[in-house]
Amino acid sequence: MQMPRGLNGRLFYSVLLPPAAEMSLLLLSMLLFAVVAPSAAWRPWPLMTLNSSGSGSDQLLLFGGSKKYEGSSEFVHLKYHMGPVLTNNITVHPIWYGSWYPPQKRIIREFISSISAVGSKHPSVAGWWRTVQLYTDQTGANISRTVRLGMEKNDRFYSHGKSLTRLSIQSVIKSAVTARTKPLPIDHKNGLYLLLTSDDVYVQDFCDNVCGFHYFTFPSIVGCTLPYAWVGNSAKFCPGVCAYPFSVPSYMPGFKPVKSPNGDIGVDGMISVIAHEIAELATNPLINAWYAGPDPSFPVEIADLCEGIYGTGGGGSYTGQMLEDKSDGATYNMNGIRRRYLVQWVWNHIVSYCSGPNALDQ
Repeated sequence: MQMPRGLNGRLFYSVLLPPAAEMSLLLLSMLLFAVVAPSAAWRPWPLMTLNSSGSGSDQLLLFGGSKKYEGSSEFVHLKYHMGPVLTNNITVHPIWYGSWYPPQKRIIREFISSISAVGSKHPSVAGWWRTVQLYTDQTGANISRTVRLGMEKNDRFYSHGKSLTRLSIQSVIKSAVTARTKPLPIDHKNGLYLLLTSDDVYVQDFCDNVCGFHYFTFPSIVGCTLPYAWVGNSAKFCPGVCAYPFSVPSYMPGFKPVKSPNGDIGVDGMISVIAHEIAELATNPLINAWYAGPDPSFPVEIADLCEGIYGTGGGGSYTGQMLEDKSDGATYNMNGIRRRYLVQWVWNHIVSYCSGPNALDQ
């Protein structure tokens, strides 16, 4: 299979093949997909700024006096493998698969828009994204600070059924970018494609410690190479796994769920997984950039290293110090444009710790 390459470490291109070669590539792609598993998100169980040059080689880190870093380990060796990262402005194109209510869409849209928002109350989603911005490509250019909400596509009639495989997810994306009416743009340079399945759709391996994953589309299926992620609504299938800590699994007696910040356990649980996948898509879109471990078939990425950590002291089944709204009892750790969210931390490779906003930031 001809793997997609970067232009100057930044751009993606499509691979066009004759029909006979495309059939051979499809078979090879399916084999590769079975061997090289998409990077998956699963659950449960100092302030920093970039200098004016934006260079990754001489960043100014302003560490506060409080302990706001968790999960350090001398055994974690996150390395850059010279692949492209998303240094251009990022546009997220949601695909709403299945039955979605308008309030659910608003929660997710506003989270994506909050990543680049200016003026959100501290601690903020934008502050969380600054850790992701620390990652660079081979030229020293940082991950873009700009993440925009792009065009959207609704697939309310379950065009590929209510049970999807990892490969059929790519077929859903193909339907979205080749639709006769209002197709999503094919954006190799800036686009991320976010497939969101409603709570009555089952995806292969869902709830088996998998709440979402990211990968890139095969030209043999979609016609081009596009980075994408899938995240499912677990409200009916496994909220104790994928909506933790808003729901607690039966194998954790004595633990009480916390109140979700937006009143929807399934969607509030999705937010952290969406954040997880966008962070990893930005730093490892083609599974050849930033990851730990010697085997690219099983990459450990910047969000994988911090699963379940939402604040200082987090790790294992303990989420760490989080904020609680005194008026309604909702639990969160960061503020968006108009809403609050609970989002896991990500790995800071400069200091080799998980880092992010939490209760100590107020």
